[in-house]
Amino acid sequence: MIPRKKTRQVTIGGVSVGGDAPVRIQSMTTTHTRDVEATVDQIQQLAELGCELVRVACPTEEDARALGQIKSRIKIPLIADIHFNYRLALIALDEGIDKLRLNPGNIGKKERVVEVVEKAKSRAVPIRIGVNGGSLEKDLMEKYGPTAEALVESARRHVAILEELNFEDIIISLKASDVPTMIAAYRLASETFPYPLHLGVTEAGTLLRGSIYSAIGIGTLLQEGIGDTIRVSLTAESVEEIKVAKMILEALELRRGVRVISCPSCGRAEVDVFKLAEEIEGRAMKLKEPMTISVLGCVVNGPGEAHESDFGVTGGKEKGMIYVDGKQHRVVDEDKLVDSLFEEIKNKRPSAV
Repeated sequence: MIPRKKTRQVTIGGVSVGGDAPVRIQSMTTTHTRDVEATVDQIQQLAELGCELVRVACPTEEDARALGQIKSRIKIPLIADIHFNYRLALIALDEGIDKLRLNPGNIGKKERVVEVVEKAKSRAVPIRIGVNGGSLEKDLMEKYGPTAEALVESARRHVAILEELNFEDIIISLKASDVPTMIAAYRLASETFPYPLHLGVTEAGTLLRGSIYSAIGIGTLLQEGIGDTIRVSLTAESVEEIKVAKMILEALELRRGVRVISCPSCGRAEVDVFKLAEEIEGRAMKLKEPMTISVLGCVVNGPGEAHESDFGVTGGKEKGMIYVDGKQHRVVDEDKLVDSLFEEIKNKRPSAV
């Protein structure tokens, strides 16, 4: 197990973050928040796959006033994303949100900051300070350029405002689209602040590129024990962010989940391994218990790999073998392989389905 740096623990709608809590998975909706039905539907899809915290954009008053309706219909903590407008932050707090994403230095006069912070404090709502490499203060850019030092110094300014008001339920993110800068910034922040860190590579890119950049950036830091929540930011459907985030945590053994082992295929395969593995992994993402499933294309490596798995399939000519607990269980027609596999999982692990 990777030893993790202990940070000050905060609670977000009953979910603990930091301290000895597990690394949490977060995502953000792509809907207009004022569209309550669409937003709730997307949040429920995210939660079903393993999202533990969800953020929604609140650029207008109509969005902010929809938060209470949304919160009443979901089961995971709701985070309001507010920029510049302190009134929207106050409305969001009145609507019962569980966390604010707000940079206090960007909302104007001190009395506005005080009003927001006092309301957040009275309702035990943490505030996440989110520094982004693309929107650093002009003087910091002139002094440091787009560097890790600039990101941390920007965060320090916002943190100081909250600390001056005796507010310490703080979470910090320092996102950059450049992976080495992002890693350096979080390393420096880990040495600088006692607060939980929310990891992410901003504007990481499309599904393939964004997954790789995020896995390297987030994975490197988690391997060093840095990070308390993560978001894999992708130019893709939000559910893809959850899938990749879970795989990063599973790869580092920070979380047990459903691991699908599949071969790269070769000329020996007598089944479409690519299609078979994709279909099995897609359905396996919704299973509720840790397990290992093997998907192999031929009888050369199939039996050996299957011995190490809880369940598995090996392809053959128009037929396939189902494995249960590492042992050959039954032969089925190729077109019934996937359904038969999940039937066995349901029979053996009913609580997982």
